[in-house]
Amino acid sequence: MVTKKSIITTLLTLLFISFVFIGCNDENSIVDPANTNDDQEALKKIAEEDELIQSFEANYNEDEAMGFIFGKISTEIFPVKVGQRMRPINFDFTATIEGDSAFGTITRTFEGMLFIIASYDSNASFFDTNLVLIQKPFTTTITRNVIFKKVGNSEDPLENWKLVAVSLPEGGTPTENISIKSLTVYLENGDSIYVDSPNDYYLSREEGWRHLIPIFRPSKDVRVKVEIASVYPDPDFVTLTWGAWKDKLLGVRAKHRTKKKFELISEEFDGTFYNRVYEGSWKVNPFPGVRHAVVNAFPRVVIYDDEAPVESNSWGMPYVVK
Repeated sequence: MVTKKSIITTLLTLLFISFVFIGCNDENSIVDPANTNDDQEALKKIAEEDELIQSFEANYNEDEAMGFIFGKISTEIFPVKVGQRMRPINFDFTATIEGDSAFGTITRTFEGMLFIIASYDSNASFFDTNLVLIQKPFTTTITRNVIFKKVGNSEDPLENWKLVAVSLPEGGTPTENISIKSLTVYLENGDSIYVDSPNDYYLSREEGWRHLIPIFRPSKDVRVKVEIASVYPDPDFVTLTWGAWKDKLLGVRAKHRTKKKFELISEEFDGTFYNRVYEGSWKVNPFPGVRHAVVNAFPRVVIYDDEAPVESNSWGMPYVVK
């Protein structure tokens, strides 16, 4: 016999089942905060330990004043070697998860020291005994964006995500007096990579709509063009550093790190900025792996004045040696 109590019990049961069913299928249902936090931490760890991202730091940090000889110019000091030591002090990471994709931003803060080995004598050379070491502290911030793809549903979040694309890094000191406006890298097949907004220019590790990370053969020359906007009338000090990499077991391999100064090609003043074009090249080192070429732009006064504060702008170009 069906009682009033059994009818109520049945209705409550059906109502509960309906609630659970609808709740489980609602795309706007509450996400377990613990799982979200686990994914965020996993994405941060993957990005922080990625060898391509680490290879930027290996070339951004030059460790010491690197040797190449400058022409003598009549100014307050006469540098013969210049380099920067960069110490990372903060790694900030934020990500937004959208379905099977995640979009992250890396903000890296560095404490830097610019080393200038120079003389107050216009006839100085690298072998003189009256050289002085000038040290200028500064702080920079470098940003880059990354894209992840979900590849699994393991209990370990680190196994569920793969970093599939990276933007170019950019940053420097807080200044509006000098900036890199564009970077062009000429490829061996006649094509070129043109970048005017590094954090919006993605290079992919997989075939798709994004640009693939460029692959260069060992010991090949790669030509580069850089456009700079500067408020200073004197030509800028623009350099390219490459060749070092971060080995997972052995740390930074800096033996083949090389630095080269760009050559000024043209200049045009627009009433506010001197828009200059510089060209240079790098020779790909013979060891396979992922690398970075780093462009650093300083106003000339930073290098040739012993008291001028550091102003800089830096971009990086990842590539693969294969």
